Amino acid sequence: MLSTLDSQLSTFKVGIIGPESTGKTTLAHYLAKRYDGVYMPEYAREYVERQGTTDISYDQLCDIARHQIEELKKLSASLYFFDTELIVTKVWFDWVWHQVPQWLDEAINTYKMDTYLLVYPDIPWVPDPPARTNGSDQVRLALFERYQQEIQALDVPYYIIKHN
Repeated sequence: MLSTLDSQLSTFKVGIIGPESTGKTTLAHYLAKRYDGVYMPEYAREYVERQGTTDISYDQLCDIARHQIEELKKLSASLYFFDTELIVTKVWFDWVWHQVPQWLDEAINTYKMDTYLLVYPDIPWVPDPPARTNGSDQVRLALFERYQQEIQALDVPYYIIKHN
């Protein structure tokens, strides 16, 4: 029993999610440095920057999700801070294409974060081409609410981070 518990506690994953331009990357970097953890970059951002556009296809988003899953399979350190993760990808599938691959829901349940920091959109949106496209307050708040619903459905602890 104790060995099972030890193996479950050997890796602690913190998912930092929220709408665009809310400080997720800065927060993830800070926490990884402060707590001697591993910073896991936002792969979708890297992908979009390589493409030079946010106009990606359903299949390309599948590639992004599969890459994220492969990274989750390789974890070996004790503490990780994820600058976004699979919930964000799931919401994007639904937001843009109104469908989510079943295998993505399975992966979210298999590779759950241990806790989430959900960043509230209470600071001004800053353009950052080509990665950011959703600057309206209405869209940012709607995405925040979607992320919160997804976390609540997983029944994983989460904390809302506000700047003000």
